Amino acid sequence: MGGRGGWTNTLRWAGRPDHLGGIPRAATIMAVGGFTKAVTSVLNRTRVDNPDALLRLVRSRPSGVPLLTVSNHMSTLDDPFMWGFKGFPITDVKLARWVLAAEDICFKNVILSYLFRLGKCIPITRGGGIYQEHMNEALDVLNGGGWLHTFPEGKIYQENEPIRRLKWGTASLIVRADVTPVVLPIVHSGFEKVMPEKSFFGRRPPVPLINKDIRIIVGEPLEFDVPNLRQRAKTIFHEPSFQSLGWTNLPPDGLNEGAQRWLYTTISDRIQTVMEKMRCFVATSGSLKV
Repeated sequence: MGGRGGWTNTLRWAGRPDHLGGIPRAATIMAVGGFTKAVTSVLNRTRVDNPDALLRLVRSRPSGVPLLTVSNHMSTLDDPFMWGFKGFPITDVKLARWVLAAEDICFKNVILSYLFRLGKCIPITRGGGIYQEHMNEALDVLNGGGWLHTFPEGKIYQENEPIRRLKWGTASLIVRADVTPVVLPIVHSGFEKVMPEKSFFGRRPPVPLINKDIRIIVGEPLEFDVPNLRQRAKTIFHEPSFQSLGWTNLPPDGLNEGAQRWLYTTISDRIQTVMEKMRCFVATSGSLKV
């Protein structure tokens, strides 16, 4: 059961495309998308590097191939505001991403749960582990060829510091997906100024701030040879010579805990390395020119 009286479980139906003919979902995504577009593209100054890499994958990737975008996490508004730049189809219901959202923030009660479900959000319990119940929902999105966004750092960091060590949940989805997803890294800055954690009497401001500089860097797709990595993991960890974490979920090919941990760490480290290079580029490339 979910941590908020079971709302996250009982309202999964609200996230289905056929719920009430899809009208509530369409209305929610169009309304939020319009507001997002205004804040990101009109009320603040936004520069996007390499947007075509994202647009191409969102609009015209091969059928059945899932897309997994990953980014740093600078504020509670990163999603959906990072999709509000000019030219992005943020109000298109079919193209809209699914995203992992913190259960304790976005699913506090039945009303919030309903709205976030309509917005194609999947609740995730921080600290609940990579095999928690709702990770299977995220896996269903990928197995259906959909687009999923995650924040693999696991929490908000508003300081200009190196990318934190990534949680294993994103890597586990890459490994477990029926078809290995296209992984697209994105790094941004500026949303921590639009929605600072402690600026309004020590709290977040009641509305997004304006006249700020936002920078979004879209990377190039990362490819992972999961079958080869899985085989290497088997070879390295053919015996469980490590302290068990008590995992009970084993993939169909029988990877033990040690093999899974090596596999998830290897994939996470590669993504983190790429994201850190992108972050350093943002940090050293100067202020935005408008």
